[in-house]
Amino acid sequence: MEPDHQVLSGMLETAVVAARLAGQHAIEQLNYLKPSLKTSTDFVTNADTQCQKIIIDRIKQSYPDDGLLAEEGGDKSLFKQPPRSARPVWWIIDPIDGTANLVHRIPCFTVSIAAIWAGRPVVAAVFDPSTDSMFTAVNGGQAQNNSRRITSGTETLSQLSSVGIDSFYNEGVPDWVCHVIQRTRSRNFGTTALHLAYVAQGSLVAAAAARPKLWDIAAGVLLAEAAGATVTDWEGKAIFPLDVAAYEGGELPTLAANPTVHGEMLKLLYK
Repeated sequence: MEPDHQVLSGMLETAVVAARLAGQHAIEQLNYLKPSLKTSTDFVTNADTQCQKIIIDRIKQSYPDDGLLAEEGGDKSLFKQPPRSARPVWWIIDPIDGTANLVHRIPCFTVSIAAIWAGRPVVAAVFDPSTDSMFTAVNGGQAQNNSRRITSGTETLSQLSSVGIDSFYNEGVPDWVCHVIQRTRSRNFGTTALHLAYVAQGSLVAAAAARPKLWDIAAGVLLAEAAGATVTDWEGKAIFPLDVAAYEGGELPTLAANPTVHGEMLKLLYK
């Protein structure tokens, strides 16, 4: 049974409150961070785990039996708690998307929270504390930024448009990245969730992420699609539905773009 508007509105309210609380806490901790390496290329800080606890505690107040999947699980693994009822809901949490920015005192990061119902995102909240921007969407509804409708638009690839790209290419810079850099004003903000939110509001005409995890994209995919963008994997296939119960942290290459440039971006990825 699909959730109705009233159910989704209640879930979205919980996500928004949790995201704002976590984002505010992260900003307060900016000068008190204790970073460590989670992998050879990824930081984790005390703020990540603190913010995750804030979010989980808030969700559990309203939905104690829902499933939870979050980035920080201790011992360099994810946190996973299956649903304890017949309600097929998983909350997907990235407490700080952009930890490397935060570690270097660059206040560009997001808190990303999604609810997945029967394998598909139905609620999304992406909060950017630095600009006090709360991007939200529910299944079947509008994408919004601070309660104002946003759309992906129809801008083309050009010297006046921007494309979100990854920041690290340890195996060499792919040809498609060079093409994007030469043809557009490429951007990397250090947070995949923000790239997807910016596609949703037309700030970026496209965003390509090679190695995101589920918590990086779950909310942003719904935001972008609700705003009229097209979101697929790099082969042009749908990312959702996805079996969250079976998910163990694998990479989910993602391309989000407005309808005008999505096909062109797909072709670039295969050159």
